[in-house]
Amino acid sequence: MIQVDGFDLKILGALQDDGRLTNQQLADLAGLSASQCSRRRMRLEEEKVIAGYHADLAAEALGFNVIAFIQITLATHSPDNAKKFRALVNRVDDIQEAYSLTGDADYLLKAVLRDLKSLSDIVNNVLMPHQSVAHVRSSIVLDRLKESARLPLKELAR
Repeated sequence: MIQVDGFDLKILGALQDDGRLTNQQLADLAGLSASQCSRRRMRLEEEKVIAGYHADLAAEALGFNVIAFIQITLATHSPDNAKKFRALVNRVDDIQEAYSLTGDADYLLKAVLRDLKSLSDIVNNVLMPHQSVAHVRSSIVLDRLKESARLPLKELAR
């Protein structure tokens, strides 16, 4: 784990708020000179603390109106079967996130879809027929109470 100080935390917090900040804007917010800020930012990028920059697209504005969480139970628990399932998940663009779990289900998938027919297609034509899958259970999101990709940086300042 990389060591970060208060200046690094200010830089990271500001970039979480707005990844498009110029180096001078970031330096002003962090209380550093532009050159110091630039060196710190480059170090954070090189150390993969800053994993990348991207645009945050509005799914509903683009017609993606359904979010579903899909629980998967594998047919058999073997490294080969898990590898086949991982390959399947990586091929399906509608699946945004996939997690291996403890508990009743083996995996939890988050899918963002245009409509319920798209969910039906993924469940019935992609996931259920796949040789690695034994059981599929989906839940449709009715309302999103919170959405954040922000890390709780204040925990690091303690």
